[in-house]
Amino acid sequence: MRPPLTAGTSRPAHTYAVRRADLVRYAGASGDRNPIHWSDRVATAVGLPGVIAHGMYTMALAARAVAEWTDGAEVVELGGKFTAPVVVPDDDTGVDVVVAGTVKDAADGLVTIALEVTCEGRKVLGAPRAVVRA
Repeated sequence: MRPPLTAGTSRPAHTYAVRRADLVRYAGASGDRNPIHWSDRVATAVGLPGVIAHGMYTMALAARAVAEWTDGAEVVELGGKFTAPVVVPDDDTGVDVVVAGTVKDAADGLVTIALEVTCEGRKVLGAPRAVVRA
């Protein structure tokens, strides 16, 4: 049974491996086929440290954690700022994105969860939060 969604409670961190193959699948599903998401040559030519995950893919991982924490409750709001790229190496391991959360408010049938989304210890989303209907 999941912990109650009351103010001040923490949500357990979820870790999601991100591999190049995931980026290729996401590109096909989303239509975002920008080569910075699959070509090291293009990514580094535009000043990136390497191939990066789609920002919305990273946001989707945050949404996945919220769904797991809330047993699929209706998401009313999900947001954050992209503050650092998720650099995905060209290997079979990939990189881990970790999503943790803390319930900030629970009132009037809505629960606000402050998120922390990191990759290799760096925050990749700034001020991320979710609001769900309890």
